[in-house]
Amino acid sequence: MADGANAALHAVSSAVLAVTRHLSVHEVLQVIVRAAARLLDARYAALGVPDEQGSFAEFVVEGVSDAEWEAIGPMPRQHGMLAAMLRDGQPKRLADIRREPEFEGWPQAHPVLKDFLGVPIRDGENVLGILFLANRNPRGFTEADQELLTLFAAHAAIAITNARLYERNRELTVVAERGRLARELHDAVAQKLFSLRLTAQAAAALATRDPERTVAELARVERLAAEALAELRAVIFELRPADLADGLTASLRKHVEVLDRAYDTRVRFVCPEPVDLGEDAEAVAFRVAQEALFNALRHAGARTVDVRLGVVDGRAVLEVSDDGTGFSRGEQQNGLGLASMRERARSVGGVLTIDTAPAAGTTVRLEVPA
Repeated sequence: MADGANAALHAVSSAVLAVTRHLSVHEVLQVIVRAAARLLDARYAALGVPDEQGSFAEFVVEGVSDAEWEAIGPMPRQHGMLAAMLRDGQPKRLADIRREPEFEGWPQAHPVLKDFLGVPIRDGENVLGILFLANRNPRGFTEADQELLTLFAAHAAIAITNARLYERNRELTVVAERGRLARELHDAVAQKLFSLRLTAQAAAALATRDPERTVAELARVERLAAEALAELRAVIFELRPADLADGLTASLRKHVEVLDRAYDTRVRFVCPEPVDLGEDAEAVAFRVAQEALFNALRHAGARTVDVRLGVVDGRAVLEVSDDGTGFSRGEQQNGLGLASMRERARSVGGVLTIDTAPAAGTTVRLEVPA
């Protein structure tokens, strides 16, 4: 009996760890459903998060293909067994859900459900959602299964609450960051545009009586316009907040694609297979890549920049290489945000190295435990 209890607790622990690695609310819901189905070997699993209009803000399923889900139709409403569970807030364990009075309103294309186990996901008195499993043939669900799923649901409630708090905090951070960028836009771009306007007016006034000075003023107009455009590109890009919810690989790929469109420099991303790191290490790797790309695009005059991500000898390796001007040893020590990048690397047990020289390009290499 003790061995069975230990195995059950180990299964719950593994399922909970799988959930808590994620911070996006939608992704947390998906992982909860998947982990619950595996925990009790159920053919189908679903999680419904109710809204205030009698339907569901989210309804995530496992065991149903995209084609089957499309055939089922629109998002289910709070009716039948789902409504009863939301109303009562109590677990339901049934040998055959089709025999219950509350079994109604199921779409014709819905999979055939028989044995059923549903538990509420609660935050105090508040029901965050309903988690249910179906079709654990041949034996159906037991009382021990109900206890196990109830234990898992308690941990799932913490994960959902944590993910919601994280997303709210991220929204507030984005608002604050946009305010900072707006101030930078005023200080940098607006001043350049003001100078551009004055220079253009001077060129217009000189056009008839001093053509030589007019040419010089127009050249200055062109330079100021180019600088203003570069500043605008940088600000517009920074206003696109990075989201690591999709993982480091996907986020870096999107980041590089945006930069490649925003700048004349060719920016490329190479990653043979997704690299999965812990939350802190992924955040560090992404910020190091951002800083290295910023330096290459704004200071190095590079024509091409390559970002490579992979795993070598058990360590994740990120490289940002450019064919730009490079820089000296003194600049390595004192500028371009390099000290910040090194400190970030050390904070997750990683190592940052820089290979560069004047007129020889630059490679920033980050290694962290995979």
